[in-house]
Amino acid sequence: MTSVDIGLGKSARRGYSLDEVAIVPSRRTRAAHEVDLSWQIDAYQFDTPVISSPTDGVTSPEVAIAMDRLGGLGVLHAEGLWTRYEDPLPVLERISALEPGDRTAELREAYSTPVDPDLIGVRVRQIRDGGAVAAVAVSPARTEALLPHITAAEPHMLVIKGTVTSAEHVSTTEESPLDLKYLVRRLDVPVIVGGCASYQAALHLMRTGAAGVLVGVGQGVTSRTADVLGIHNPQATAIADARAARMRHLDETGIHCHVIADGGMRTGGDIAKAIVCGADAVMLAAPLAAAEEAPAHGALWSNSAFHPELPRGVLARYATAGRLEAILEGPADSVDGRCNLLGALRKAMAVCGYENLKDLQKAELVATAPREIR
Repeated sequence: MTSVDIGLGKSARRGYSLDEVAIVPSRRTRAAHEVDLSWQIDAYQFDTPVISSPTDGVTSPEVAIAMDRLGGLGVLHAEGLWTRYEDPLPVLERISALEPGDRTAELREAYSTPVDPDLIGVRVRQIRDGGAVAAVAVSPARTEALLPHITAAEPHMLVIKGTVTSAEHVSTTEESPLDLKYLVRRLDVPVIVGGCASYQAALHLMRTGAAGVLVGVGQGVTSRTADVLGIHNPQATAIADARAARMRHLDETGIHCHVIADGGMRTGGDIAKAIVCGADAVMLAAPLAAAEEAPAHGALWSNSAFHPELPRGVLARYATAGRLEAILEGPADSVDGRCNLLGALRKAMAVCGYENLKDLQKAELVATAPREIR
């Protein structure tokens, strides 16, 4: 990739957001009802490539069950309000009543109650009893402490998710820094790890034995990571870099590690472009926070918004767009792209002539002028 000179002593690559690329139609089209959106990670087959973000404004146990019924995967955060309070609904109501913006103090107060390890088992059983695949997320910093309680709860899948997650954490003060390579290989369930935003970081995470890697740092309207830390890689470029890492990892091991685009997507077109860039599936927050079933009624905040020392997020609010089923499967009553995300993905694949997600990854992209932020 070409680079530009920042000054005499430094150059930089040009990065592209999803708004700055477009899919080029191929020579054929096909019927939208014949398009296959299914994907499989480890032993688990899903009808649609959509994962709900493990944030309290998006995923409750009920939403995780509903996601499963709609063919996707819901991920509940093991450090969220659902494992801090036996009844978190009053807390969610207070948060949902807040004005958008920097609400660090209020969010810190809501999360001041410590995690109750017993509630992790209660929530996982609730999801399993609902007939759904139970997936839980934990931050890298709390993984070792909470892992015995998580494994005792017997989830089907584990997600280790941080702002930036690395396979190698160097410290001269921590007695036992998290060793992802050792941890992933000793677990009996598939593990998804992230986030990352570069070729080298994605490759190192894949080499831990992870079933999938989350790609995206500083994405989404609630994140302020780019402002606070100066760390960011536009999502289209980050996914494409991870795609290259996946190809090398496949050559080295014969194992396909799934690339999951995390954040920065609001419409079916964004999802389609993320898949063309190389994603096998997508993790959504903002579009699902607008569902009627969303536990915070349209309020959304990142898990770094209430960090005790260096918060990196704000509270956002989305108007209700409809039921979860309408947001994913339609029908849509407006042209803003907020509903029928999967219908839009199917239509994009059909118009471009691709039968399944793997084929869609072969589509041609062009770089375009940035569009106005929606």
